Amino acid sequence: MVPARPSRRLPSLEPRRALLAVPILLIVLVTLVDILAPPRVHLGPFLVAAPAVTASFAGPRTTAFMGALAVLAQVVVASVRTSVIDLNHIFQLITLVLMSVFVTSFAARRERHEREVTRLRTVATAAQEVVLKPLPHRIGPLRIASVYLAAESEAQIGGDLYAAARTERGTRFVVGDVRGKGLAAVGDAALLLGAFRGAAHRQADLPMLVAFLEGTVASDLDDPTAADVEAEDRGESFITAAVLDIPDDEPVLRLISCGHPPPLLLRDGRISVLDTHRPAPPLGLTGFADTGHRPATFAFEHGDIALLYTDGVIEARDGDGTFYPLEERAAGMAGKGPDALLSQLRKDLIRHVGGHLGDDAAMVAIERVGPSPRAG
Repeated sequence: MVPARPSRRLPSLEPRRALLAVPILLIVLVTLVDILAPPRVHLGPFLVAAPAVTASFAGPRTTAFMGALAVLAQVVVASVRTSVIDLNHIFQLITLVLMSVFVTSFAARRERHEREVTRLRTVATAAQEVVLKPLPHRIGPLRIASVYLAAESEAQIGGDLYAAARTERGTRFVVGDVRGKGLAAVGDAALLLGAFRGAAHRQADLPMLVAFLEGTVASDLDDPTAADVEAEDRGESFITAAVLDIPDDEPVLRLISCGHPPPLLLRDGRISVLDTHRPAPPLGLTGFADTGHRPATFAFEHGDIALLYTDGVIEARDGDGTFYPLEERAAGMAGKGPDALLSQLRKDLIRHVGGHLGDDAAMVAIERVGPSPRAG
């Protein structure tokens, strides 16, 4: 489950066409009332509201058409009440024409901005699919679901990350969170994901893989040629990560947590925390040395679901400042498959924060469903 690809087109025209009834009705009402009003009352200036309202939702052509319709209505009013060459009506017509030209140019700029935003969304989604590739729904004996929620609606991608890699004996996962935001965080996430995908199937055991990831991240953070990044900020940069190894032929999972929130295990309607007790430091803080940490091993049997997440989930606050109670909410949703679980957690999380996240959030649910399906 990944963010939906944004449309390459502007929003649907149907709602906008329905809104055209508003300025048209306004023109008709102002015209009728102005014709029936006493001689000293002039309502013609109100006609400028029609193209102004149209410019807020329609393009320049429609706005110009509505402006022309308003000018025509003013001509009708002038002809009925006095004369088109009446000085008062001439000034009203000139003002109406000038204002219509102004709001038409505004509509043209707004439409260009909408097209630029649409292109940016498309580029962001394409970048996400390259950096944060969607996880497959099935790998070996595992069924997988994932969700990524960007704090900024225009962004689509940030410093949270996840990936899976198949090995000869099982499947390895990484879920992480880069300190910071913006392009620097995206670059660090891409670096870690590339290193994981390249080394996950080559490193013999989990400690060696984590040591390799540590060295890769540390070498980048210490790079003096890193552009447009303050030295102080680079020195404080790091990545928290949970690295898992789930063998095909053993009902266990092995976990090394590098300063990352502990995963949750859902089993038979109950939930437990996979706490390693002695987590490794976040990646990028210890340099190239092997930390000496060994993976913690937990039972992971048929029907179990491991829920991995980033701190954007558990640090999400509601209007009263209350953190999102992930463990409690996930326990109430136990017994569901990975897709249903994440779908409900996503909706519940968005509802908890009132529709706006303060930080990027990612979740991955992994269920052991049995032996690998046979090929062919």
